[in-house]
Amino acid sequence: MRTDVERLRVLGYPVEARPGVGGGYRLGAGGELPPLLLDDEEAVAVAVGLRTGAGGGVAGIEETSVRALVKLEQVLPGRLRQRVRAVSSAMVSVGGGGPQVDAEALVAVAGAIRDRERLRFEYAAEAAAGVWGTSQDGSTPRDGGGVEDGTADFVPPRTVEPHRLVSWGRQWYLVAWDNEVWEVFRVDRMRIKTPNGARFALRELSESAAGDLVRRSVGEASWRYRARVRVLASSLYVQNRMPMPIEPEVVDENTCIVELGSDNPHQLALWLGLMDADFEVLDAPELAEAVRAVGDRYHRAAGS
Repeated sequence: MRTDVERLRVLGYPVEARPGVGGGYRLGAGGELPPLLLDDEEAVAVAVGLRTGAGGGVAGIEETSVRALVKLEQVLPGRLRQRVRAVSSAMVSVGGGGPQVDAEALVAVAGAIRDRERLRFEYAAEAAAGVWGTSQDGSTPRDGGGVEDGTADFVPPRTVEPHRLVSWGRQWYLVAWDNEVWEVFRVDRMRIKTPNGARFALRELSESAAGDLVRRSVGEASWRYRARVRVLASSLYVQNRMPMPIEPEVVDENTCIVELGSDNPHQLALWLGLMDADFEVLDAPELAEAVRAVGDRYHRAAGS
């Protein structure tokens, strides 16, 4: 018994001893996390939970969930991987809408980044027509097209050097080096091909720089209509209610200015209405007209 207890302590498990009648040994809380011994059912439960977290079910834990999921699935026996996939495929998540990212794709991309292996994938044709990206000198990113369902055609496989996964606005983006530029790809528009390509040497790209690339690439997409709107609400309130990732300009704690883009000004008007906050259109006549049209429709619907 004492030999087994000492082995546990060497592994990092804090084992407390209580002498006398009714005494014995028990695991205590330690300052460091020791290796966890999971049975098959527990391992499957943890993996499924991490897949759910990686999909954005809880704000703020998406990236942590992906990192943990990659480590766990690396050591899972094949039989348990199949069980995890079966459980995940049977689950239904009722959320706020929008494209869902496949956990398998996230794990594949994260694994390629970890192993420094070139990533091979097909990209949705409409998105590939204008892949988000920026050159080393920081010039304006190229914008990506819009593919919102799973029926899109895909272009032939391309091979890139994956560097960072960025979670922003309930979307996952890959920042990769390709053809002498940093490019940004939406993971939900990627169809991963296996095996990965040859290994590569990592280039310098900090977390903050990767985040800036994504914000600039998505924010500067060349929508047909763009607008600046003053909203009488906090920037956090607005961010939580918009169906797209945005970075409001803070005026004060109860006011911010938002830049929005869409191919349809009526869609912008509906988005603004869903915020449930007063706002003022600053410099977009098409949006102002669409807001008046929506207001008139609601006014008529109210019977006055």
